[in-house]
Amino acid sequence: MKPSTRDFIKEARRIPDYSVFDWLHGYVYARWPYLYIGMATGEHALSPLFSFVARMLGWLFPLFRTDPSNPDRVSFADTYHGKVVPLDEAKRLVTIDQPIRIPDLESVIPYKRAREIVLDAPDHIALLDCPCRVGRENPCLPLDVCLIIGEPLASFVVEHHPNRSRWISQQEATEVLAAEHERGHVHHAFFKDAMLGRFYAICNCCSCCCGAMQAHQNGVPMLASSGYVCHVDPERCVGCGTCVGYCQFGAIHLDEDCTVVDTALCMGCGACVTKCTQDALSLGRDESRGIPLEIEKLMHQVEESSSATVR
Repeated sequence: MKPSTRDFIKEARRIPDYSVFDWLHGYVYARWPYLYIGMATGEHALSPLFSFVARMLGWLFPLFRTDPSNPDRVSFADTYHGKVVPLDEAKRLVTIDQPIRIPDLESVIPYKRAREIVLDAPDHIALLDCPCRVGRENPCLPLDVCLIIGEPLASFVVEHHPNRSRWISQQEATEVLAAEHERGHVHHAFFKDAMLGRFYAICNCCSCCCGAMQAHQNGVPMLASSGYVCHVDPERCVGCGTCVGYCQFGAIHLDEDCTVVDTALCMGCGACVTKCTQDALSLGRDESRGIPLEIEKLMHQVEESSSATVR
């Protein structure tokens, strides 16, 4: 047993209600992510069998079926989801200089499960070949764009996938984020119940490869808005259409030579904003789209709460 596996077990034992099944699920997911995600996206030869088993489990365990009439029911999206994070906030997430524990982020991460940020050794960052891209026939490049952050998960990935992962510094992590932003890709902070019920990675996603984005577009609400939406200044917009090609959510189109944003589809990633040579696009807060994941503000709130408790 590798040291990181033992650490994974030790951490799992500290978590209330984290069952042996949860740990086995997390182990399988982290140990064989290319098989796991390849089957889930339909790119693996075993995908038909996986789909059959998933349907049977959904029939046997109706708890995990989505039921709009029952808001208390836990759906698949509640167990595995991503929060859209603009570039600047993504950079802050990978440059944290102290261990943090932020529980129960219901207002920020609007899901019933897996909504904590717990980072031990946050400067331990592993760069992993994206399982979604690896499984595609003609993937976007580069492949190494997934950031696994903190212990014991970063060490687990490096120890078990030495040919597909490597350690990087926080500065290198910010460079990966900037490069992916330049390509027009979206930063998602991913949470998964089996991954110790917490935030564990920043994935840099494109709609042509990302299984989560495709699932979201097909009706599985796996992604939460950043809390922002894109706004257009019609006085500056020249109708060039550049932003249309960069929108990963299909939220932008041209109408009579002016950009129009479908705010219902816009997830506030900001990928389009820096592509506009006329400075006609900007991100603005939209209270109806949830609260942004702003790590420094959240850390400050935890510190204030702790100080108040001591007093």
